[in-house]
Amino acid sequence: MLHTCLDILAMCRNHTCYGTCFRALCCKGPPPPRPEYDVVCIGLTGAGKTSLLSRLCSEGSDGIVPTTGMSVLSISSLHSDNIKKYWSRYYQGSQGVVFVLDSASSDEDLEAARNELHSALQHPQLCTLPFLILANHQDKPAARTPNQIKKYFELEPLARGKRWILEGSTTDNMEAVKESFGQFISLLEDKDTEPARI
Repeated sequence: MLHTCLDILAMCRNHTCYGTCFRALCCKGPPPPRPEYDVVCIGLTGAGKTSLLSRLCSEGSDGIVPTTGMSVLSISSLHSDNIKKYWSRYYQGSQGVVFVLDSASSDEDLEAARNELHSALQHPQLCTLPFLILANHQDKPAARTPNQIKKYFELEPLARGKRWILEGSTTDNMEAVKESFGQFISLLEDKDTEPARI
């Protein structure tokens, strides 16, 4: 549940700083509350979920190790392959899904990630929600491009009619990750948006 991360991005996107100054000059009341979104972040172990979200929330990423179970930053993110069967318990009330995959993983792990994403896209509690799919570790030599991931994961036919974004990501370029989350916030804000694509 990416409250803090998405709040910060939503605030910047909606030019809250300008609005706050304007209200102060005009002696208006306090600013309206920032929107909050309950978003579940899932992906296989080693995909880079904790590193990306820690950096996104301006926390240090030094010494991060793969999480066992669930970690709470101001984010609730689900980790570890051996608890995949429990992921669905955290889906209730979610307004969006962030799926992180390791684009430089082995063929076997990429196939496992593909199967998990397909399951998530078809899950009754998630199938109508917007998805942000991050093809992480784009800085590694073996990384598949987002277009290669889209083709291999068969996203066009599988996600037809759904609202989704597929972007490459790396902790070395957090500005691009923030832009991806900005697009994701647009999908969360506008439930009537046309289906999104890469």
